[in-house]
Amino acid sequence: MDSSEQVRIGLGSAVSGPGGALESADRLCHACVDLLDVDGASISFVDQGATRGTFGSSSELSRRLDELQFTFGEGPCLDAVRLGVPVMAPDLADPKEHRWPAFSHAVLESGVRAVCALPVAIAASEVGALDLFRLSNGPFSDDSLIGGLWAAKLAALPLLDLMTEDLDRGADDHGADGWSELVTLERVEVYQATGMVMARLNIGATEALVRLRAYAFAHDLTASEVGWGIIERRISLEDDDWTDGPGTS
Repeated sequence: MDSSEQVRIGLGSAVSGPGGALESADRLCHACVDLLDVDGASISFVDQGATRGTFGSSSELSRRLDELQFTFGEGPCLDAVRLGVPVMAPDLADPKEHRWPAFSHAVLESGVRAVCALPVAIAASEVGALDLFRLSNGPFSDDSLIGGLWAAKLAALPLLDLMTEDLDRGADDHGADGWSELVTLERVEVYQATGMVMARLNIGATEALVRLRAYAFAHDLTASEVGWGIIERRISLEDDDWTDGPGTS
């Protein structure tokens, strides 16, 4: 058995193990780290040009990197879904790399140098992306890309399981609706915090979200972290003076 066949078997076994769809997605990300020349992996659920949640991840760092794409509204996974093709950045520190300035800055601060995003499709429609991360710069090997493409195809399976779970358990069983589990991926704290900012500042949803994301960028936080800070009243966006840091109230 050659190495490529071993990779295929290893990745396939990851999504066929016990547990639910989210557990399968996490196992697939861990398998990517074990079998491919990468240091981290995450699966983003994307809808209407924005990441809606982290469907699977190999580590907290990988989950945070996916969060940063939502925070800044830019990144390789969004481009991969929009274009329907793999998107790679072998060295985010390269002066010629200008595609995602805010995302790249934050990712480099986290110690990541290279990223690759591969679209995840269901019925010929891109619904997410598999992101692969490396702590060292340089192009991804052919074996890593081939394995990554196979993993991206497999990533559609647990996502499809969630979407169709209600059909398997019966339409009358409302608690079994797989879509309800997808909703748990949504960054509800961000939308709740946005509503609070709208009410406090008497502004629209777009401006409120811009302010939240700007605060996150200024303080090296994710949008979710700022959202929880606002909900717990540790963070206030009532004025533009944020020099006191994220502990303001």
